[in-house]
Amino acid sequence: MKHTTFALSPLARALAIGIGIGTMASISASAFAQEETPKEADVEKIEVTGSLGSLPGQDVESVFGFGKSILETPRSASTISQEQMERFNVTDIDELVAFAPGTFTQSFFGVAGSLDVRGTPGENYFRGVKRLDNPGNYPTPIGASSRIDIVRGPASPIYGPSKIGGYLNFNPKSARASSGQYLESPTGALSYTTGSWSKSILTAEVGGPASVGGKEMGYYLYGEVENSDSYYDNTQTDQSILQASFNIDVTDNLRFEFGGMYHDFDGNQVAGWNRLTQDLVDDGTYITGTALPLDTDGDGQISHEEYGAVNIAGNSFFYVPAAAFTDDEATELMQLQNVGTTKLNGNQVLVAPDDQLGNEAITLYFDTIFYADDWEIRNQLFYDYYDNINENAYGFSQFHESWVVEDKLIFATEYEKDSLLAQFQFSPSIRYTDFEHGDDFTFEYFNRRDLTMPSSALDRRLLSTRSGKNYDNYDVGNYLDLGIAAMTDLTWDWGLNLVLGVRYDTIDIESTSRSDLLLFATGDETPVYAEETVDGWSWNASISYEFEFGLIPYFTAAEQATLVAGQGAEIGVGQLNQPGSSGAFDTSELIEYGVKGSLLDDTLYFALSAFEQERTDFNTQNVVTNNTTNNEGIEFELRWVVNDNLVVSAGYTNIEVINLTALENGNQFGFLGAEDLVNLTDPSLVFGGNVIGLNLIGEGFANSDGRKAGIPENIYTLTATYDFQNGYAANVSVVDVEEVASGFSAAVTLPAYTLVNAGLSYQAEDWSFNVTVKNLTDERYFRANFPDLFGSQIVLPELPRHWNATFAYKF
Repeated sequence: MKHTTFALSPLARALAIGIGIGTMASISASAFAQEETPKEADVEKIEVTGSLGSLPGQDVESVFGFGKSILETPRSASTISQEQMERFNVTDIDELVAFAPGTFTQSFFGVAGSLDVRGTPGENYFRGVKRLDNPGNYPTPIGASSRIDIVRGPASPIYGPSKIGGYLNFNPKSARASSGQYLESPTGALSYTTGSWSKSILTAEVGGPASVGGKEMGYYLYGEVENSDSYYDNTQTDQSILQASFNIDVTDNLRFEFGGMYHDFDGNQVAGWNRLTQDLVDDGTYITGTALPLDTDGDGQISHEEYGAVNIAGNSFFYVPAAAFTDDEATELMQLQNVGTTKLNGNQVLVAPDDQLGNEAITLYFDTIFYADDWEIRNQLFYDYYDNINENAYGFSQFHESWVVEDKLIFATEYEKDSLLAQFQFSPSIRYTDFEHGDDFTFEYFNRRDLTMPSSALDRRLLSTRSGKNYDNYDVGNYLDLGIAAMTDLTWDWGLNLVLGVRYDTIDIESTSRSDLLLFATGDETPVYAEETVDGWSWNASISYEFEFGLIPYFTAAEQATLVAGQGAEIGVGQLNQPGSSGAFDTSELIEYGVKGSLLDDTLYFALSAFEQERTDFNTQNVVTNNTTNNEGIEFELRWVVNDNLVVSAGYTNIEVINLTALENGNQFGFLGAEDLVNLTDPSLVFGGNVIGLNLIGEGFANSDGRKAGIPENIYTLTATYDFQNGYAANVSVVDVEEVASGFSAAVTLPAYTLVNAGLSYQAEDWSFNVTVKNLTDERYFRANFPDLFGSQIVLPELPRHWNATFAYKF
């Protein structure tokens, strides 16, 4: 079923949970109010002229919360400014790889929801608070951001349980540092973006000063509307974004910051090419042919019951190893009719006209900031909600309606004596998540449709979100996280810095499985309920030393508690009360060391780091749901403001991701592709069905060491922009990516590629123009799609040469 009506009751319940701590913070503010200058001085930041905000001199709260710059922070992190995103015409998070080493995103069915950081899916934060999980529920909007911080490794203990790979922190354009509160009069901008495939994006923003009840206030409003077609067949994007922020100075010691974002997205997922072979990747040779009909009742779609009545998975059904499948294992119903070959175009993808991905998201926040003596007391109340529907004719559907409310109270102070500056933070927090989630994937057949033909009753399945039954999982529940954390930053004026943090969380989880709605249920089943309380510690320890000549070596060790939730923030009954298993809660570990430097009168910044981390991933469609990976690698970043005209950056990533669970088991479950079935003479014998089984690991197999697919071992990046000082500026970015396996079996190799984007812009006093050609050389390249599970059956062909042009007017 699809849930489309947003009621006030979830929001009311959410605010009720946080009101206790929030009220105490306000009472504390009134009790301690004194007439004094706030600790946070509103001082204009000094930047090198023409840097586009690329140098790491700005304070970045999103790493540890102490306002340290990227240079001073003993962790691998990057920040991308609004000026950089505008100059290079960055339109989605996948393009951030050109600016931040350690990032590269596999395709999550063509939806840029989150960035892979250090080889694993990252998380998204909004103003330093974690949002609901979004691996591919909707494209994360970046146009409304004034800055995006990319932090590699776990979040600060103050931020709560997180994935250890890394995260993106989005700072909205309405952030206080750039809000209208400090402007003499309202200011704003209008922009329109057009481009290939009827791209159409209209934005408007305005901010300025105001007063309420005689109190000084600032506001900032942002809106975006998009109605664009796509390179891919049967694909489009319609979305609306509204964002508002307000800041009120109640007294010299008390300030409120509040606002929110509404995002409505309508589009679809793009699985890419099916019937994957090496010939298809190398030269576009596609095997055509139609599957035999299974729609016995003639309603135009194949029901679960109709699929269940026949065998199109092979005579033995489950194959260990993949080589065990031979021509004799192929049933008659698996075999294609009218077989041939053709050249396939990149736009011919596995999308049907009525496929849909819809998401409504609401994000709200209310911060209370109070200064008393030497203390800053900040209460952050945060709410995030989404209502999501995802339907694909080839046989996958899901929905989730989930929301979270978090209230975090942070007491911060500092102490200075002799050569030591000591900063301290103490933070209790409460976070409550409520979820309802269903998914449907048992009869998911990618290969039945011939992509040279439209979707038809030969491949179109009756989806659970439309029939209201036959779900694989239907989970309803909630979890409550009570946490307490402490951090300290100790800096001696002779160069030494220590950052230490610890956190404890206890999480009460409740989950109910709607057994009456599951696959082939009669409707009389009793829902299954489970509950569990989990708890764990997180800690971080970093040491660095700043030499007088500009180098800062550092070392960081961390252990991070992680809540293992699904795509809709759900935790299933099967994850709870599992002895000897990570279940719904686990810990991840990180060791990182490196060196940073600021040279040439602080116009050149570089960072080199090496890391090893271990973390748990979750996948409901995998027989082994929680896979532990070991990630290790090297990251290098350079940013150089050569002069007022030229700014360059460079990056290098070397990474190896090993699936430890698969390595220990000696195999990995997956959907087997044509190239996996080495003893099958003709792939057309199976494309009407689906072969599943285990890919073995070890000597003699293509994947000998359990390496995760889809993540290139080496990535090189280079960007440059030149300002001609007459209004014109040019830019170029280059991303060079090594060849990589499409799937876990490594049976299909995706070629190496070099992606070049180039643009030209003109800036007048109150208007500007920017045109960018992306994939300038028309490189033919691919990204692996959900590689560990589906990578042998499908792959996403990426966009050919295309262009965007943005016209903007500022007032």
